[in-house]
Amino acid sequence: MSTLSPIEYDMATRPPMRFNCYSASSWKSRLALNFKKLPYSSSWVHRIKVPQALRPLDVSTTRRFEDGSNYHTLAIVVDPSTNAKLGGSFQIATYLQEIYPTSGAGDLFPPQDLDFGLNKDRAVSESPAERMDTRYEEYFKFNTAVDAAFTFHASLMNYQIRFDPGMTDENKADFVRHASVSSSADFDVKGKEREKLKKSLWIMMGDLARLFLRDTSGPFLLGQQATYADIIVGAWLRMMSVKLPGNEWKEVKGWHLGVFGNLHDALEEFAEVQVD
Repeated sequence: MSTLSPIEYDMATRPPMRFNCYSASSWKSRLALNFKKLPYSSSWVHRIKVPQALRPLDVSTTRRFEDGSNYHTLAIVVDPSTNAKLGGSFQIATYLQEIYPTSGAGDLFPPQDLDFGLNKDRAVSESPAERMDTRYEEYFKFNTAVDAAFTFHASLMNYQIRFDPGMTDENKADFVRHASVSSSADFDVKGKEREKLKKSLWIMMGDLARLFLRDTSGPFLLGQQATYADIIVGAWLRMMSVKLPGNEWKEVKGWHLGVFGNLHDALEEFAEVQVD
């Protein structure tokens, strides 16, 4: 690996990390790096050490809590070839398109209609601090809506977090604090409450599936052509594949004529986790 190759910082998980990494934000960056066929390395950071990792990199936080306080998080990509230090998956993607416009599979942001809304009653506890890039406004709005829609259902996925066994208690306590709940047991959504939330997820993903069914010539929104919009959705599918119980992930893959299972499998081409 060249010393000038990009470095992606991602959340450390239970080993082997290449099979257990789950952060949707980091998966967006990883899929985009692989889309551009750029060699890179992965640097794994425990969630309780993320603020420490950010300081020497001088990368500002990209998310905030509702009260305006900083929520230090990843993804971060450092590109030594240009001295760029980037925080936030959307900023990383636009950077990759600007600096490496024709690399790999080509354009991450071809023009397309991405009309996917979000019910106003679906509030989220974190809000993006990234500012809209007007060159990619359609994608930015789609990214914001998709993130909010899946975040609303994240409690389905929060109980099976694969923390590194060496720091499970510390990382779990930090996760509980960020989620503003009393204990990790609060993440274990069961019974009727779980079924109700799964039904809501099914409905939301049905709305999203309609966009994919406009062109059935391939698994992507533009048929055979993958774009960053597919990566946005695919990153959340990667998270679900790791954090949902196996039987539920199998259900999700089959929902809505198998649209999301097909997308997940098609994005496998860009899903390599480069570790060194």
